[in-house]
This record gives sequence, structure tokens and C-alpha cells, in this order.
Amino acid sequence: MAFQLDNEDLGYNGDPVLRGISVTVAAGERVAFVGESGAGKSTLLSVLQRRYDGNAALIPQDPGLVRSLSVFHNVYMGSLHRHSAAYNLMNLVWPRRKEVERIYPIVQRLGLGDKLFERAGELSGGQQQRTAICRAIFQGGDAVLGDEPVSATDNHQSRVVLEALRETFETVILAMHDVDLALEFSTRIIGIKDGGIALDAAARDLTRSDLDFLYRD
Repeated sequence: MAFQLDNEDLGYNGDPVLRGISVTVAAGERVAFVGESGAGKSTLLSVLQRRYDGNAALIPQDPGLVRSLSVFHNVYMGSLHRHSAAYNLMNLVWPRRKEVERIYPIVQRLGLGDKLFERAGELSGGQQQRTAICRAIFQGGDAVLGDEPVSATDNHQSRVVLEALRETFETVILAMHDVDLALEFSTRIIGIKDGGIALDAAARDLTRSDLDFLYRD
């Protein structure tokens, strides 16, 4: 298995948001957390990310970019751990050609090829989100956890992003607001409501209407 929680209360500063949560995610699964805004999707995702002691990339809801640096440099940050401090500093001042050649295909695929050396702070919200996704893809690893990673992209670009994540990572766990896209992309849906897991089923066995109750009072 890749991730596991067993009957745990999850929250912040001792204040539970979710109670009695048991979740096991096996390697190779593509899991989508769905539910109303504020239901606890981000809480569950962040706990899994903190507990995972393997090789996982994270796509936060806040892209967490250095606005004064270029798209290239923000993506390159996903590989800082692979190199010495001296090499990283040199690459900051004068980007190495081999690093540019590794990063360019990733940003090109996500529609940012012409923005490679533009400052992140000059990008639109959607472009910043895609830059953070490129950083996670460049980081690589066994798994990726994403908090609403396609919330600022159109339908076509969302599918491009999700396909890139599927090809890069063995295990994908995403909090998603678009239920139809979650059903299309995921192998498994976990629905969160009223402080707990209200549904956990294979995506192929569900329809849009099966999830409507998650969004009703």
C-alpha cells in the first residue's frame, strides 16, 4: 500500500475537522476526493502528505511560487535536492543548457513553452497553477498529491494536466471540485461529507447522480 490512515481524527491545533477516518490507498491507484468546499478534502490530503515517508510530490492549492523568479527556475526547484548548493546557485545565475532541455518539454506540454523565462509573478492564476504542476512533474517520484490542481484551467487543459500526472506518477491522489472530471480520470472516488467519509467506491461503478448527495444539505 502507498498510504494508510486507521480510524483517526484529523484537524488543526487539536480541533478535528474529520473524525474516524480510515483510508488505505494502494500503489497504482488514482484517487479523487470530492465533496463541498470546506468538507475536509484539503485536510485529508495534507495529512496523507505529511505521513507519507516515501517519494511523493505535492501540488498545493497555493502554487507557492517565487514570484520574482522565472517559470524555469520555479520548476527547477523541484530538483534542488538532487544537486549541490553550488550547482543550484550556478543554475540560478546562469541556467544550464541541460536543465533547460529537461524542463522545456514539460512546460511546453502544459502550454507554457513561451513563458519559460518570464517571471512567475507576471503570469495569470491559471499559468501559475500549471507552473506548480510542472514543478511537481519535474520533481517526480512514486506518487503525487494535488489540492484542486486543475481548478484554474479549462476543460481541455485540465485533461492535458491530468494525463501528464497519470503518465508521470504511479499513484495519484487529488482533491477535485469537478465531479465529472474526477469520474473520468480516477479509478476510485472518496466522497467527504459531515466530517467523515460518506462514499468510497470504484469510479467505474458511479455516475454523476450517485455523488449529488455530497452537495446537498
